[in-house]
Order: sequence, then C-alpha cells, then structure tokens
Amino acid sequence: MNRIIIYCFSLPALLLLLISCKPRFEKEILRSEIESHIRFLASDSLKGRYPGTPEERILSEYITGEMKKAGLILFGKSGLQKFPVVNSIKAGEHNSFAFDGHSYQPAKDFQPLPFSGNDTISGEIAFAGYGFRFSHDSLSWDDYSDLSAEGKIMLILKGNPESSESGSSFVNYSNDRDKALLASDLGAAGVILVSGTQYDPEDNLPPLKGKEHRVSIPVLQVKRYLADTILKKAKFPSIDELEQQIKSSGPSSFLTGQMVHISTELIPEEVETFNTISMLKGSDPVLRNQYVLIGAHHDHLGWGGKGSGSRMPDTTAVHFGADDNASGVSGILEIAEKLVSIAPRRSVIFTTFGAEEMGLIGSRYLVENLPVEPDSIQAMINLDMVGRLNEEKQLQVSGVGTSPLFEKILDSLNFNYGFKLKLSSEGYGPSDHAAFYAKDIPVIFISTGAHTDYHTPADSYDKINFNGSAEVYYFVAELVEALANYPDKIPFTEAGPKVRTAPRGGYGKITLGIMPDMNYDGDEGMPVLFVNEGRPAAMGGMKKGDIITAIDGKKVGNIYDYMSRLGQLEEGQSVIVTVKRENDTLQLLIQL
Repeated sequence: MNRIIIYCFSLPALLLLLISCKPRFEKEILRSEIESHIRFLASDSLKGRYPGTPEERILSEYITGEMKKAGLILFGKSGLQKFPVVNSIKAGEHNSFAFDGHSYQPAKDFQPLPFSGNDTISGEIAFAGYGFRFSHDSLSWDDYSDLSAEGKIMLILKGNPESSESGSSFVNYSNDRDKALLASDLGAAGVILVSGTQYDPEDNLPPLKGKEHRVSIPVLQVKRYLADTILKKAKFPSIDELEQQIKSSGPSSFLTGQMVHISTELIPEEVETFNTISMLKGSDPVLRNQYVLIGAHHDHLGWGGKGSGSRMPDTTAVHFGADDNASGVSGILEIAEKLVSIAPRRSVIFTTFGAEEMGLIGSRYLVENLPVEPDSIQAMINLDMVGRLNEEKQLQVSGVGTSPLFEKILDSLNFNYGFKLKLSSEGYGPSDHAAFYAKDIPVIFISTGAHTDYHTPADSYDKINFNGSAEVYYFVAELVEALANYPDKIPFTEAGPKVRTAPRGGYGKITLGIMPDMNYDGDEGMPVLFVNEGRPAAMGGMKKGDIITAIDGKKVGNIYDYMSRLGQLEEGQSVIVTVKRENDTLQLLIQL
C-alpha cells in the first residue's frame, strides 16, 4: 500500500518555494527493498567489494541495472565511468643481493619493501641501531651521532628498543618508511631492515602487498641469518645480541667495512575500477541544465589484511561493509526511484564511487572528469554509513556551513522526522564530498555515525537498522528535492576544513591547517587542496593550489613525506615551508 504524507505547515519565506503542501512520495521506500539491496551488497559472494576485482564489476553492473529499471539515463550508455588504480605492486626481474661472493634469493633471503625506490647500488654497510634521530619532550635518541650515513647502505633494526606495541614511547618514530626517509635525508645510498627476535620471533619477510609512496633509495628487508652473516664477517655481535645491547645501554652504531651490491625493481600493477553515474532529467526547461549530485562510495576492504585499512589487520576474512557503505548505496538506489516519481525541476545526478577506501580516488576522478560543466553542479550530498540509526535518532550532518541555505532547509525538513541533528559547518571530511568542496561546490555529508564494527568483518547486514534507514532515505530524498526545486543559484561559502587525520608516522598534535592531496601519486611535492583560515599555514601565507616541496629544508615529495616531516616538529616552533606557486618557488615562515 502506498504511503501519503501531507506537509502543510508554516515555513520561512526562503523555503516556501522549496516545499509545498502536496501529497508526497507516491512510491514507497520499502524496508524489504533496502534489506534486499544490503544483503546483496554485503554478501559473501561480493567478497568485500575490493576495487578492480570481478566482484566489483558485478556490483557496479547491479547498481546501473537498478538505475536503468528506475528510468534514469545512464552515463555513456553503460553508466560506468572507468578509471585506473594501482592496487598492488610486484617484484620485477632485477632484484638482487650480493655479499662476499654469494648471491641471495628474493622472497627467500630478502624482500624489497613496497615503498622502495628502484636502483642498483653498491656500498659499505653501516649499522645504525633502530635508525632514530629525534629529541621530543623528555625522550631523545640519535643512532647517527657517531656515524656518517653519506653514501653508506644502512643496516637498521625494525621496531624499537621498548616494544612493538602501540604503547611504546618510540611508536611515533618506529615506522619503517620514516626510518628509510631519515637515512635518505642523511645521504644514505640504501637501507637494509632486519627484525630482532624481540620484534618478530618468526623472522618473517613481509609480502609485497598494497602500494605506498616511494622513497628515493632502495629499501629492503633481510632475514636475520643474512644480517648475522654480514656481522660475523665483520666480527661484530649478532642481531639478537645487538638488540639486547641497545635495549640495556642505548644507541649503538658502527661501520662494518663490508661491501654489498643491491638491485631493487618494483612494478606497480594497475587495475580498472569504476564510478557509476546516472541522471534524472529535470522537469524545468530552464533549470534542467543545473544539477544536484548525490553520491555514496560502493567499495570496501575486500578480505582485509595488513595495509588494507582494516582495524583487524591480522584477520583475513571478508569485510562485508554493510554500513560502510552498502547502506549508502542502498540509499542512492531507493532515493533515485523516489525522485523519479516526483520529477524535480533541476536534474539530479546519482553516482556511486569506487576506490574511496584507497583514498577518495573515485570521487576525485569524477570531479576532474565530470559529464557536465562543474559550474552547473549546485550542491553535492554524500551518504556514508547511514544504516545504524540509534534509538536517539541521531543524524550527523556536516558541511552545513558551505551554503547559507542549508541549516534552514535541514531544520524545516526535520520538523516531520524529529531527528536529533548533530550539525557541523566544515566542508572538509574524510569521505567523498571533500573532492567537491575543494571545487567550491556546496556539500552536505550525512551519516548515522561510527561504531566498533567499522572496518572489521563484523560490519554485517544483520546489524543494519532497516526501518531507521528508510527514515533517513525519505529525509534525504526531500532534501534533494528541496535543493533541486530552489529557484535561484545555491550560494557557496567556505567553511573549514578541520584536518582530523591521524596518519601513520604519528605527527600527533602538529598540523598546518590544510587539506593535503591524499591521492597524489608522484614525487614532486604535496599539493594543497584547501587552506583553513586562521591556522598556521594561512597565517604564514600559504594558499590553495600551492605545492609543498620541503619543510624545514627537508624534501617533501608526497603525503607520506609530509606526514613524516610533521612528526619531527614541535608546537611553538617556527619553520620554513617551501612551496611551488605556479612558476615561483616561495619560502614561507610558518609559526606552529
């Protein structure tokens, strides 16, 4: 049976043209359909919806098939926007390790690490303990105080002298890539990492999985027996003995006098993944060339594992992603059907994004390759994790400050729902709307909030509040309709961002107050997508579009370098940040 809701109540004058007193929702958003969508999207058969897999292709075609059945126009006839992502790397043919006349075998005796540079080098091996150099609060350590790294190949212990656990005082300095970056800064030709028994009793070589931004020098890990062979030849203690010695007595470093010859070759492997794009053409002959875009990411973490983003990285199991973000995709499908029956004045673009979990790649690609003129998009609504409405009916809504219209519209629509709206003005956030906000498009990000099952195999369809999801979808459908029927251009205002990321390498409390480009894959600097007014970067003269190439004289080639450099800074410190701005190179003094 169809449900009819009558909306007849007093509204601010601004909204009278948006929401009229008329029968609404000639078609139901059905609980049974929501459950059917999410059961499929979060099923074993889709294996966690990892980008570039056959299962993602099946999922994408399911979405476009539903859109076509609803009567929408598919982008490019298929509804699929293809784009490449690097989701893995493989070892090339030119990986070698030769010492004392012996050649050792890749994947058996040694392994290049995913962030290694490709090169062939020869040089003397120098031992540099845990590869630390820092002074932070009451803790300081320098494994290079009595050693020049220039031209050397550094042998460095993995982990730290306290523990491999996150509670260690050294945790912010123990990342393998950070150690390699420091060695590179000090002029090292390459880095050899090795696990002591305390860090890894089984002495495993890491698999070549995932992708990481590279450093400029070769970096590999060797088995303990290979490191001990080198140390024995140089008449020094074994790795385990050195580990215990450092634990009791502090930093230890020395030249070995031993030469090694190394080649590393890693080859990135690209796969094809998809955004889906469908359109409902507007009913107004003037406004139909303007658009409201609503989207949700459809990918997830596959089988999880290390480097996947799983919060249980040691567990290999399907990460179903029922709330994250089968709930959002289900919403897109149901809302599309609803709006077809309403025929709003502006056109509405419905999209689902691929590769969000890999760093918002799909939404960034869509923004740079829109099927319509960017200026024609009036607003973007993003649904991410909308399937667990709680008993208090809390609904988190961000981006409210990106247009002066939004808060009034949301409050008026909520009159008939009674959600406990938790409003946030900032336009930036860790989801797909960030790419649109960077292009000065008003955005609204809607979520029912995080939970302990996030990014674990426990995020399954049986945990979804299907009735609550239906309420959220109705609310969002009305929001899209209100924006699509608004007679004038929807104004944009800057609001934020607040950068909340806690990246690997742990720079903790230090931020510049920018939105970094998380998806840049090159090594020529770190692009700045947005500068937050009143924060250190803005006060130092940094601007949107600048490319950070160095911090305090140390090279920044990408986001990982940027994170690591911030980890070396202190609150209250003044630093010189080098940026490229069009054809100029500028030195900005930033007060932290």
